[in-house]
Amino acid sequence: MLVTLIAAARTSSVLDARFDDDRPLDIDAWRGLERAIPALLPLTTAELRYCSPSPAARQTGEALGLAPLAQPALRDCDMGRWRGRTLREVTEREPAAVDVWLADPRSAPHGGEPLLAFVSRVGGWLDTRPVDYDPRVVAVTEPSVLRAAVLYALKAPPQAYWRTEVGPLSVVSLSGGRGRWSLRLG
Repeated sequence: MLVTLIAAARTSSVLDARFDDDRPLDIDAWRGLERAIPALLPLTTAELRYCSPSPAARQTGEALGLAPLAQPALRDCDMGRWRGRTLREVTEREPAAVDVWLADPRSAPHGGEPLLAFVSRVGGWLDTRPVDYDPRVVAVTEPSVLRAAVLYALKAPPQAYWRTEVGPLSVVSLSGGRGRWSLRLG
């Protein structure tokens, strides 16, 4: 099975380094998406088409002509009380909590979801894709979900999450199924 994940077009919250706050695409995102559509068009032939429930992912998927089905498991990491704030704001108010969050993947000082639980949730979604036939799957979601999927597929240590960069409209493909995923380049 081949699962291709597309990072949603950028929103102003990405520019602000703001924890997810469900903003829709802004005008610059629409322009960038229009330029990227020709390169992403071959992915629209996938048999199964999904997106995260966020406005940006839904709008990106619709603009690509996917008519994607929203999947709650593909939502961004739950950042609890930090949601909608910038990393700078949180660091100024709760520097010790930010340090703990960055150092311990089992912690959730914000009251949301620990990094390990987030990666496990995304991996669980991957592992429950149909295996009785070999469908091509495409999903539009937040860049953080692509990072989590790569960690899960490679069985990489949690610290690798902070060393993985995924920009808007990036594409990651994974092949395999149920706990035996491989990163597919090219």
